[in-house]
Amino acid sequence: MGELDADLTRQHDGEPIGQRVVVHGRVLDSDGRAVPHTLVEIWQANASGRYRHVVDRFPAPLDPHFDGLGRVVTDSLGRYEFMTIKPGAYPWGNHHNAWRPAHIHFSLFGRAFTQRLVTQMYFPDDPLFGQDPIFNSIPAVARHRAISRFSLDRSQDNWALAFEWDIVLRGIEQTPFETDDDGDVA
Repeated sequence: MGELDADLTRQHDGEPIGQRVVVHGRVLDSDGRAVPHTLVEIWQANASGRYRHVVDRFPAPLDPHFDGLGRVVTDSLGRYEFMTIKPGAYPWGNHHNAWRPAHIHFSLFGRAFTQRLVTQMYFPDDPLFGQDPIFNSIPAVARHRAISRFSLDRSQDNWALAFEWDIVLRGIEQTPFETDDDGDVA
């Protein structure tokens, strides 16, 4: 872990393009208790909707000052925080004029490398929710658990907007995960 792993905007010499955002929240168990010392990793597209990955052929520009990868370990209260750029939407060829809404991928590791949960966090009020097959694979009653909440209190004046997103590992308020196993990462 490096000192800039949680600040994706300072990992290069130059300033990345796009709206800076603080993404923060807590990792919680089914009873709302904090899950401390959990490795949380994120990966995302840049502000133009392009991943820095060899298979991403979307003809949007790559940002030389943004890799889209970060990680942090939750503190004793289960809190995490990233400074990043709001990702752009990008086309996804599953139907005509298909676009994925802006989202950030999260990966949480438990006590062993084999204990891993993967999910996606979306931003509020995205007009592309209705056509995204991944978002729509979440039961309608649980979709709100995949959407972050805007936080003016945590926004940084003249610098960054903030979005809060708690990750609940199990139970009735469980965050929707991409992995089949419901394994405990605590």
